[in-house]
Formats: sequence, C-alpha cells, structure tokens
Amino acid sequence: MKRSFYHYVQTFRGKLKQTDESKLAEDIFKDLQFPKQSEDYDEISHYLETNAYYIPNMDIFDNLWENYIENN
Repeated sequence: MKRSFYHYVQTFRGKLKQTDESKLAEDIFKDLQFPKQSEDYDEISHYLETNAYYIPNMDIFDNLWENYIENN
C-alpha cells in the first residue's frame, strides 16, 4: 500500500543533526492544515506555496518529492 507524502516525510523527523528536510518534516508535523492523506504533487505543492510560511524554498520539497516517488 502506498503511503501518503505526509507519512513519508515524517521519517525525517527527530534527526540528531538538523537538515533542511528534517526541519521541513517538523514544520509539516506542526501544521494542522497540511493535506495529510494526499499523494498528489500538485495539491501538496500548491498548499505549500500558498499556505506554508515555514518553507524557505520549494527546492527542499521538490527533492523530497523525488525521493518519495522513488521509495513508494
């Protein structure tokens, strides 16, 4: 069964050494409005671009998305 992007990105939380990915994962975890069940790039990308004040640039998301697609 394919997991949602939210569940995938949560595997980056709790790292001893903070990375851009782990910071984004933590921020997404705290975002109660994040589309947690979504597997759709456009939906998540649009949400982050319009609602997420915490993402410094979309390259972080794009890299995570590529890894998400490869690992699912």
